[in-house]
Amino acid sequence: MTRRTLVLGGARSGKSAHAEGLLPADEEVMYVATGRRDPTDPEWTARIDAHIARRPHTWRTVEASRELADVVRAAKGATLVDDVATWLTGVMDAAGAWEGAGLDLVRREGAMLVEAVAATEARVVLVSSEVGLGVVPHTRSGRLFRDELGALNAALAQRCDEVLLLVAGIPMRLR
Repeated sequence: MTRRTLVLGGARSGKSAHAEGLLPADEEVMYVATGRRDPTDPEWTARIDAHIARRPHTWRTVEASRELADVVRAAKGATLVDDVATWLTGVMDAAGAWEGAGLDLVRREGAMLVEAVAATEARVVLVSSEVGLGVVPHTRSGRLFRDELGALNAALAQRCDEVLLLVAGIPMRLR
């Protein structure tokens, strides 16, 4: 039985909707939302609201920012984390790592998440952006984010039983 699944994809690839479809709609699922609301950004709020609206009523939402590893480690039932890239953005913000300082903290947080995924007994589905298929970012911060997320995705993939890549809404099984 698949216990840990990593769903990767680019922007608007359908990765979140596909990941949601991997878990039972008629049972309780813990949906771990990593995106922080910003009252000054109505477009971001609309995206969050659209995600909420399509979730089954039996699912409960938990908002997690820095404590994601603790939430995953303590999970008892089916758990969906959406998404790792947004979580990493928050970790990099908190560490002040956009210019390269604070990367040790970012990597420790990432390692704690990887170990939590490996240790949990729960069924876990993780959603993350695949950032390695595009152009090399023009800015240092963009390159740092791409590199850190790429390394974190690779480490999570090593701990997952199943790894999927979505392209144009079509899932491809990598493992």
